[in-house]
Amino acid sequence: MQQYTSSKRSSSPLGTEGLKPPLGGVGVFWFRRDLRLADNAALYYALKSDYPVLPLFIFDKNILDKLPKDDARVTFIYQTIEDLKKELQQHGSDLLVKYGEPEKIWPEVLKEYEVKEVYTNHDYEPYARERDDNMAEFLTSEKIAFKTYKDQVIFEKNEILKADKTPYTVFTPFYKQWHAKLNDFYVKAYPTKKYFKNLLQTKHLGNPALKEMGFEKSNLDFPKISYKSKLDDYAKERDFPAIDGTTHIGLHLRFGTLSIREAVKDAIEAKSNVWLSELAWREFYMTILWHFPYSASDSFKKQYDKIKWRNNEDEFKAWCEGNTGYPIVDAGMRQLNQTGWMHNRVRMVVGSFLTKHLLIDWRWGETYFAEKLLDYEMASNVGGWQWAAGSGNDAAPYFRVFNPELQTKKFDPKFEYIKKWVPEFGTKKYAQPIVEHTFARERVLKAFKEALTNS
Repeated sequence: MQQYTSSKRSSSPLGTEGLKPPLGGVGVFWFRRDLRLADNAALYYALKSDYPVLPLFIFDKNILDKLPKDDARVTFIYQTIEDLKKELQQHGSDLLVKYGEPEKIWPEVLKEYEVKEVYTNHDYEPYARERDDNMAEFLTSEKIAFKTYKDQVIFEKNEILKADKTPYTVFTPFYKQWHAKLNDFYVKAYPTKKYFKNLLQTKHLGNPALKEMGFEKSNLDFPKISYKSKLDDYAKERDFPAIDGTTHIGLHLRFGTLSIREAVKDAIEAKSNVWLSELAWREFYMTILWHFPYSASDSFKKQYDKIKWRNNEDEFKAWCEGNTGYPIVDAGMRQLNQTGWMHNRVRMVVGSFLTKHLLIDWRWGETYFAEKLLDYEMASNVGGWQWAAGSGNDAAPYFRVFNPELQTKKFDPKFEYIKKWVPEFGTKKYAQPIVEHTFARERVLKAFKEALTNS
């Protein structure tokens, strides 16, 4: 457990660059996965409080130290932070940016500013929950209020429950209640702009360079927030990877550069029910992670942890590099490696292939996606991988094994997607299949049946 060191604030603390904060103290709004000024729940409540608001962002070493030094998501966050700073500076304020471990950064902030209140939005991942529990304990000991709000989902925690007050573990009934409860109140934007005059007025504050934090700038292209034109045809085009028919907003929902309320409102107005249900899937998986945090690393259906995975490292390497000899699988993996994104239909195919054809533990694939996906979100990624493996809640049954050839015929019949990412497809240079489909299917059914029968 992380410990926060108690700070002793001087009677007239100095802020960054020698600025003296207001005598009455400040409220701090802590940005995390909500990197926008518009329609931001905790920021709204902070701005309506009794104190001028100092926005803060911490580049968290506890998270960053586990990432590769060319991680494109860090570049995306960095660029977003720079944009936020410029926007705040237009209002005579700025964003205080720190780099380090939150448990060490916060005592520093309390020495620099007379902090009266801290506002932030909920996060549901295991590390974030532990961090915020420690944060609440520390700030309480310093007699500072720690106020947190729902922002990244429409419904959270215990807001959608069964009649017996237990959480849903199957999506369809969850979605029925989610959809029935949804109304204009839940998608109404927080009018933060109205209160920008309550931002702390300050000179420009510094910003640690990417290199100072040990990261290199990525050259990957980041998707823009531009999805409304796709909603009319989303239902009929979303499954075909050669068509640019999906919204690409996963990255923006992950880091909060787009409000979930805005996305859901747009889905309702466009009558795009399929897309609306996809947004609800995201919340379903977050609810599962909240109620069953063990599922982040263990199988939701615990008997599936008795499966004897083959975990062949050479085959895993071939899968990672897109050299399995199965064209749609290889196309997906190469798309991921080159762009940081993979079409959702293909994610299901490659997930099934790794766990069922190669009998490799779903956690290996989940970890690889966690490193490569720009839109990586723990709840959805873990949920998707356990769905593919059969070990999750509301998962595909273990005897459902995607046939990559049939998936290709159905969703990429002209090989347009495959040829884009696997240019040697159809030539002698293309890899031979590393396993035969019928053999692989029989092998995985036997392995799963043995594990599940004996549990």
